[in-house]
Amino acid sequence: MTNDAPSVKEAKQVPDTISPETHARQRQLLEELSNAFGPTGHEGPVRAIVRRELTPLVDDVETDGIGSVIARIGDETEGVPRIMIAGHMDEVGLMVRQITAEGYLTIQTLGGWLDQSLINQRWVVMTRNGPIPGLTGIKTVHVMQPDARTQVFKKENMFIDVGAKNKEDAEQRLGIRPGDPVAPDSRFQEMAGGELYLGKAWDDRAGVAGLIEIARAIRESADPLPATVYLVATVQEEVGLRGAHTSSFHVMPDIGLNLESGVAGDYPGITKDEAQEELGKGPTVFLHDSSMIPNLRLRDFIVDTAADLEMPLQFNVLSGYGEDGAEMQKAGSGAPSINIAIPTRYLHSHNGIIHRDDFANAVRLVTAVLHRLTPDAVTNLTTFD
Repeated sequence: MTNDAPSVKEAKQVPDTISPETHARQRQLLEELSNAFGPTGHEGPVRAIVRRELTPLVDDVETDGIGSVIARIGDETEGVPRIMIAGHMDEVGLMVRQITAEGYLTIQTLGGWLDQSLINQRWVVMTRNGPIPGLTGIKTVHVMQPDARTQVFKKENMFIDVGAKNKEDAEQRLGIRPGDPVAPDSRFQEMAGGELYLGKAWDDRAGVAGLIEIARAIRESADPLPATVYLVATVQEEVGLRGAHTSSFHVMPDIGLNLESGVAGDYPGITKDEAQEELGKGPTVFLHDSSMIPNLRLRDFIVDTAADLEMPLQFNVLSGYGEDGAEMQKAGSGAPSINIAIPTRYLHSHNGIIHRDDFANAVRLVTAVLHRLTPDAVTNLTTFD
């Protein structure tokens, strides 16, 4: 921690505990965002929620050329640090490839799916006439040969049954066209005990909800920020960090903070060598993934902030993965960047699980970090001589 950074506990910029009212508000926001339709490249319903929530909390909101929402808190004054916080609106989904003569839909995946997670699942096809329910069909076990019963179904052989009589019926009555987006049909549910939230698209609606809650915390704080903050809800992360690429070059941040869903490693079948996060033990700082290595001084800055908040903090080292922080890191002449995550079970499937305290503490942590990023602190983090 740099000497010029104020003590978070002394300044009381964030509460020491999470109130029932805060949990209730955050639960409602997380539920709405999780349930929203928004496969990669088709984030419109999520964007509408983000703009509705952020507009009264920030000084300016705009949308870039491919659909990312860029909200600004503070003036664009020369010499004032520019801090970018990103979370992506898109979820993994599908696209209609073609309609067969019998009225079934063949598919193109949007984002990374395991083939076995696609089969016999409910979906929503968003047509020009509105949503249509569908199901990825599965051959019944009664007619399969014994050796075929243990084989993984390949996505190239999968189809969606939308109840159409034939191709003409699918096109004319249901309004389906090639290119229509498809999303998992899964609904938010509070699990037994009330602390765990079950839903789809936590990657990365948890991060998007975090952007909104951070904006609210800043608005409600009596302490002014020492930097200009850009809260960016990006698009098309799941197919190559595309929204983060364009928005990072628009903002040109001095520091980049990415808010993501983490990779929990606390369930059967996964090892600590693969992922180290656990639900309920605090937000996570990524130390390595396939797209970015973080700035270690920024890591220490965040660790010190969490310590002052007496907040649990985890670390994760992954061999794969990719996230928007990589694009912030590479924008312009480069910016120290880091990925802060909310631990999540069962990523890139119809259902995932997060812990409400991990989410709330991630919001508290990033809000506190923003209050510490003074011009001197940013200079210290961005100077390598």
